Amino acid sequence: MVQAPLRTTVRGPTFIRLLARLTDVDVSPSRQALSDRLSQWLEWTHAIALSTALDGRPAAATPGVQTFGRAEEDECARVRSLLAAAIADDRDRSTSRQRGAEPVPAEEGNAEAVVDYEAFRKHYLAVQRRMQTATGHLRGRLRDILAQQSADMARLAEVDAALELALSPREHTLLGTVPALLGKHFERLRQTEEKTLADAQVAEDTPTATPGAWLDVFRKDMQSVLLAELDVRFQPVEGLLAALRTC
Repeated sequence: MVQAPLRTTVRGPTFIRLLARLTDVDVSPSRQALSDRLSQWLEWTHAIALSTALDGRPAAATPGVQTFGRAEEDECARVRSLLAAAIADDRDRSTSRQRGAEPVPAEEGNAEAVVDYEAFRKHYLAVQRRMQTATGHLRGRLRDILAQQSADMARLAEVDAALELALSPREHTLLGTVPALLGKHFERLRQTEEKTLADAQVAEDTPTATPGAWLDVFRKDMQSVLLAELDVRFQPVEGLLAALRTC
């Protein structure tokens, strides 16, 4: 009996592990060091800007102009909570379901309407845009405060700004592929349930799957991916907060 090869265990952030599981892709661990991978993402202009930020003399800090306190901590927590609530909002998901189901009539003999992925894709992209806008605003605000604390903190703020400018286009491109990956997961779940129900009908057995249950599974999976992406997008914000707490 031939056994299927075991998949490589994917290590890394929850976001990457979730996508690997949902897309059923066997991802081989990279043999390159992180610094080598980053160097492939940096254009020469970005490399110069980063080198200048690391080696140059930062602008003198202006003590007392803007201080870090509870207000900034609370604002970051508030924004993150609002984004998480938007991801978990049942009304958003039910609206997506209705819009997706309406345009496509059910086939003869099938009481379930055919659900279109397009509404889910648009919802995912809309939440992505909200996350990008909100985290970008927070990151810039915290960086401005950090730059006024000390010379070392000003240098760190410049490095963060250079990295954001250099890596944001690649980040945008990579994260932009997630809705397409989820679309494939959507179709796999639908087809698996259809096959299970069809096989049960042919065998005249009690179906092992509840009609439509796959859609609830997909919604939960999409929500998990969005929450994991929110964690990834907040990492620079959390890093700046950590730096400010030491001032």
